[in-house]
Amino acid sequence: MAKWGKCDFSEFEKLEKEFEKLAKTDVEKFCKDVAKELAARLLSKVIPRTPVGEGTFEVINEKKYTIKSGGTLRRGWTANTEAEAESGSVPDPTTYADSLKIFKFGNNYIVIVENPVKYASYVEYGHRQEPGRYVPALGKRLKQSWVEGKYMLTISEKELESQLPAILEQKMKKYIEECLNNG
Repeated sequence: MAKWGKCDFSEFEKLEKEFEKLAKTDVEKFCKDVAKELAARLLSKVIPRTPVGEGTFEVINEKKYTIKSGGTLRRGWTANTEAEAESGSVPDPTTYADSLKIFKFGNNYIVIVENPVKYASYVEYGHRQEPGRYVPALGKRLKQSWVEGKYMLTISEKELESQLPAILEQKMKKYIEECLNNG
């Protein structure tokens, strides 16, 4: 039998031990934390894009009095109900994202980001209306038959989707380094 030389496998054994450390870590917690961070990033993009109405006013003796302030739709992104959004007592996006439930289907982690305000879909995708109809809340007649949507969520999702590979790569690198150095 031929003799061809020596081989040092100590580096492979060291690498094997590092992979064993990595396998013992809580990958599920890491995935859920990343999903919550992505939800917070999405909220931080969609909230500023959401239009704010003027609110509802009443004129008494030629002075405007606010009946209802605008911004319900914007506050709705971090509210659980429309009433909560109207009241204005909503948490900041990061706190709200941390409270969201994460669902796991197969290898996918799903976070549902929604706006409970009943007219949110009309502002997002647009809506039709009857030209010439008088709207007392606006104090004027409608002019267009179609109001184009603002697509605040759609645009924010696409923007985050384009940034996703870089964000995930950075998070995974940091996670692996922490596991190997601290484990």
